[in-house]
Amino acid sequence: MTPEQRYWFDLTGYLHIPKALSAAELTAAQEAAQRYIDTPEHELPAGFGVDDKRYLHGFAFDKALERLAFHPSIWSIIKEFTNNRPRLISGTLQANLPGVANEALHLHCAREDYGYESSRVEAHDGKLFCDNFAVFPYLDDVFPGDGGLLALVGSHKAQFQRPPEMYNHGDMNVDEVPPGIANITPKAGDMVIITESLTHAALAWKPTDRMRRILVLRYHLQTQGGAGGIPPEVIERLSPETVELISAARPMERKNIVNQESVELSE
Repeated sequence: MTPEQRYWFDLTGYLHIPKALSAAELTAAQEAAQRYIDTPEHELPAGFGVDDKRYLHGFAFDKALERLAFHPSIWSIIKEFTNNRPRLISGTLQANLPGVANEALHLHCAREDYGYESSRVEAHDGKLFCDNFAVFPYLDDVFPGDGGLLALVGSHKAQFQRPPEMYNHGDMNVDEVPPGIANITPKAGDMVIITESLTHAALAWKPTDRMRRILVLRYHLQTQGGAGGIPPEVIERLSPETVELISAARPMERKNIVNQESVELSE
């Protein structure tokens, strides 16, 4: 991480990385995502399926999407956040399709939903530690007024619980973004990283002629995450490096992948 990235993430709870993907990477990822979306559910490979706007295990559908879990723009950050003990817990493709009705996602965060101990952001020896975070590679442009990701900036540092009635009890079916909340509007090829300690939400997607497709890659420590929710038939599709990334490990074990400055999928 650069000093600027550390400062911004520590201050706000999120990081926006513009133009993370090359034009070729973006095109390949867009085409792969659209193949998933366009495939009738009964024709999808075993282990894949659709739950509302969520295309399950989308990161494993195609190598162009799987590679994003190790993308050079985020790999050093993933390693720093986890003190070289990363584990990918899930990777869902989400799509807001034009003309399909949708509602806003209410304000939430891990600390509010699961307890203060469920997510941490700390500084150690000039580096950041974050044991529960998500990475969003964006495959489509989002413009102000479109809707999409909201963040209560700096809330990951809050020492008090958010009063339930504040911000309309968290309901973001609103005409205007409330004060103190940022509407993050990335462009296609950008990436956004947020700590799950950050109170966040999403506005309803408004455009009727454009879609919003993003991957939701969730990372924990290698000691966290239970047995994992990725079914065996999906794991069989993954490259060995990704299988290692999704695997649990003991606290003092060191995965081979963290010894690499960049990770190339071997198959």
